Amino acid sequence: MAPSSALQQLLLLLLLLAYPAKPCVCLDIHPQDKSTLLLLRSGLHDPSGSLSSWLPSNPNCSSWSGLSCHPFSRRVISLNLSSLRLSGPLPPPLCLLPSLSSLDLSHNLFRGPLPSCLGNSSSPLHSLHLGFNSLLGPLPPSLLLLPSLRFLHLQQNFLSGSLPDFPQPLCSLNLASNLFSGTLPCFSSSVASLSFLNLSHNSIVGGLPSCIASLQALTRLDLSFNRLTFKLSPRLMFSQKLLLLDLSHNDFSGPIPGKLADTTDKLGLFLLDLSHNQFSGEIPLKITELKSLQALFLSHNHLSGKIPARIGNLTYLQVIDLSHNSLSGTIPLNIVGCFQLLALILNNNNLSGAIQPEFDALDSLKILDISNNGFSGEIPLTLAGCKSLEIVDFSSNYLSGSLNDAITKWTNLRYLSLARNKFSGNLPSWLFTFEEVEMLDISGNKFSGFIPDVNFKGGLLFNKRGIRVREPLRAASDVQLTISVAVADSNQSSFKYILSSVVGIDLSRNLLRGEIPKGLFELAALEYLNLSHNFLDGQVPSLQKMQSLRALDLSHNSLSGQIPGNISSLQDLTLLNFSYNCFSGYVPQKQGYGKFPGAFAGNPDLCLESSSGRCDRTRNASIKGKSFKEDMMDGPISVGVFFISAFVSFDFGVVALFCSARARNYILQTKA
Repeated sequence: MAPSSALQQLLLLLLLLAYPAKPCVCLDIHPQDKSTLLLLRSGLHDPSGSLSSWLPSNPNCSSWSGLSCHPFSRRVISLNLSSLRLSGPLPPPLCLLPSLSSLDLSHNLFRGPLPSCLGNSSSPLHSLHLGFNSLLGPLPPSLLLLPSLRFLHLQQNFLSGSLPDFPQPLCSLNLASNLFSGTLPCFSSSVASLSFLNLSHNSIVGGLPSCIASLQALTRLDLSFNRLTFKLSPRLMFSQKLLLLDLSHNDFSGPIPGKLADTTDKLGLFLLDLSHNQFSGEIPLKITELKSLQALFLSHNHLSGKIPARIGNLTYLQVIDLSHNSLSGTIPLNIVGCFQLLALILNNNNLSGAIQPEFDALDSLKILDISNNGFSGEIPLTLAGCKSLEIVDFSSNYLSGSLNDAITKWTNLRYLSLARNKFSGNLPSWLFTFEEVEMLDISGNKFSGFIPDVNFKGGLLFNKRGIRVREPLRAASDVQLTISVAVADSNQSSFKYILSSVVGIDLSRNLLRGEIPKGLFELAALEYLNLSHNFLDGQVPSLQKMQSLRALDLSHNSLSGQIPGNISSLQDLTLLNFSYNCFSGYVPQKQGYGKFPGAFAGNPDLCLESSSGRCDRTRNASIKGKSFKEDMMDGPISVGVFFISAFVSFDFGVVALFCSARARNYILQTKA
């Protein structure tokens, strides 16, 4: 034999030894395993015929769906039958494959208990995926005694009972989204290799065992969406190898431990999520020493005090969510040190002061939500430097001044809310020129003057056709922005910011006057328009081109003339309010307005055709329609019954007064 030929055979043998799991196109299945697989198939319901290649006359391993065989022994080493709509109980023949190391039956319709024989199998099983099925009953303790098991995925089933102890080394455990109950046990120190523990979306109760922190190989711990309670030990500190810690959506209380993870390792914690609990006290300063931290979620707790001044030391932070707490003080100046920041969410706190002009250094920022706080002053011109902003919510603060054109630099803007502040001045025409905006809300301010008569067709999403919503109108649809945070080299954790909104414009509760621009009523994709509680006059343009319209509120203005014509073609229209204006004339039932009772209250000169064909003024004048936001939000009534009659009388007086042009102009000049 030539030396070169012998060398080639040696290299081929080394390759086969290095990659034994690779299937061979010409490999025959071991006869014993073949018989076992045919027995397994006979106990399954396969409506799609996915296992039609499993035939006695077909010996080739590679032609059997989902199979991999060892190149030498011809034994089955891997079986992947995920997402094939298979159903029935898990067949016991699974336990009769002696060389099986990987089994994936996830995303099927398997039901019944886990076979106890899986725990007694002599196979070198190291990966077991049974998630997204309908498996019932407790987790067999013997399953965790398998000496080679590293990955166990049982999420999205209906498993119950308490969790057994973990006496053997596991590398990855995923029991997410089951219905486990009972108290989380104290893990044995023999579980030295456990690196991934995911028990999320279960019904685990009790506290968090302090001995869980002794798992030195642990890199990911996810116990979210359970019923864990009690306080965390102040001495709780996890391994320096921990990359992800998620204890969110539980009932943990008390202060956050001062040092959750060892900060001496160069890698360190990437993601910390303690949101949706009952934690109280201040944010520990030690959190600012987690140099590798990329995502910090502490929202929906009872945290108080100030945001740590050294938070800017976390230069890799991409997401900060401290919303829905009781934090006070200002935003730390050095937060701009988080130069990779994509989302800063501080809404629903007690923060105050001015918006920091240094924010212009955060040029990668996509989400800025400081709503429902006590911020004051003007929007700084330097915010023009945040050119990546997509979602901006400054609502429910004490911000003032006029709008400057620095906002026009936010070319990717999708959502802008300046509602319920103290902004004033005229509405600039550039406010309606953003090409990607889905929601524009400047309600509840002191803007005056006319609504700009601009070219509303200039690329606005409001005017893009093909956007139709065929569903009952909810309080809002969802504006979502997904941000992926790299937890490790090849693993990511997606963060979704969901903001309630529809495609719409809200200019209500300001001091706007004049006629409504016709172009505003030609936006084919606009879902809701709210111009209520202003001083608008003139006639209402035709609604025929607003084919996506779901809600329209023009109430409490001085609009006059005839009601717009037939609206029966607006199939998505669910809310309509024309009340308390100066409309007149006759509205026949065939125009389609009959399904909006109370929509025309407070228009004494308007006649609605009744079922008998007569003019019904009494019904129109006696029913006070809800405002748009009362219909949308179904908010609580804040005015006592004693005052209702007085307010109704006052409203009718205001209607009569504002239908007079001289009186209207006098009041506008006084308010401005």
